[in-house]
Amino acid sequence: MSLNRKYIPIVVTILLFIIMFVAGSFRYTGFFSLQVLMNLLIDNAFLLITAVGMSFVILSGGIDLSVGSMIALSTMVSASLVQQHGWPPVVVIPLVLLMGAAFGSGMGAIIHYFKIQPFIVTLAGMFMARGLCYVISIDTITIDNSFYTAVAQTKITLPGGSFISISAIIALIVAAVAIYTAHYTRFGRNVYALGGSEQSSLLMGLPVARTKIMVYTLSGLCSALAGVVFTFYMLSGYGLHAVGFELDTIAAVVIGGTLLTGGVGYVLGTFFGVLIQGVIQTIISFEGTLSSWWTKIVIGLLLFIFILLQRVLSARGSSLKR
Repeated sequence: MSLNRKYIPIVVTILLFIIMFVAGSFRYTGFFSLQVLMNLLIDNAFLLITAVGMSFVILSGGIDLSVGSMIALSTMVSASLVQQHGWPPVVVIPLVLLMGAAFGSGMGAIIHYFKIQPFIVTLAGMFMARGLCYVISIDTITIDNSFYTAVAQTKITLPGGSFISISAIIALIVAAVAIYTAHYTRFGRNVYALGGSEQSSLLMGLPVARTKIMVYTLSGLCSALAGVVFTFYMLSGYGLHAVGFELDTIAAVVIGGTLLTGGVGYVLGTFFGVLIQGVIQTIISFEGTLSSWWTKIVIGLLLFIFILLQRVLSARGSSLKR
């Protein structure tokens, strides 16, 4: 029984993660442990949340370059309101999430109604959000609020003496909800249909406008939530937080097997794409003699490989149709 072509990229991603983790376990003492696995989630919680939103955008045939800037803006707004103006976190966090969703919704509406390329609109959004950070402050705003420090320091103990953070649990919940949404809801089916062909989606009577706007709203919401989690992680707001982060996010989604042209991919693949980035960083830190820039080099090579794999599979699919 042959494997369906559309499952090949996600299978390759999962196998690659297993091979890398096993290789690290054989090479380094202490690598093969539940805590190392948990650390992959703890250190990359904000990347996983952002990549989930980006998955829906790319599945719909779009792109969102504003995610890194939105994370920075979320940290700045949170830090400014909590630290400098004394607002309670219970008000600030929902406000930041609403801000991210509104920002994404605005970009989605412009993309759809003005028929402008998502690359251009979200690039403008990236500059706008990053610029707003410096309107708030050009300096780092450190947070010493008791709620933020408590969340940052809380460790939830697991069997065997290992632990996980609240941020990692939030990321896992977001990923689980996203997997359900993508595969078991009407919205998820509409996203796949839109990514497959917008023209066909219109002819089938699907709500193209609503779906497209919702996709960017979801991405903005996920970016803002990632910003909240990043604030817990860094306990500060700064305009230079998450610079270039949109590229890491896109890399995680593509390495996870999602087709850049849309319509094909799985949120589960994105989850493993994030873990692969995390395991590369962990191997480099265990090695001790390698520069952190090797992470970028390896991710770049993997991107080349996965884009070529997608191209080969697409070409083979086209020749089979003929």
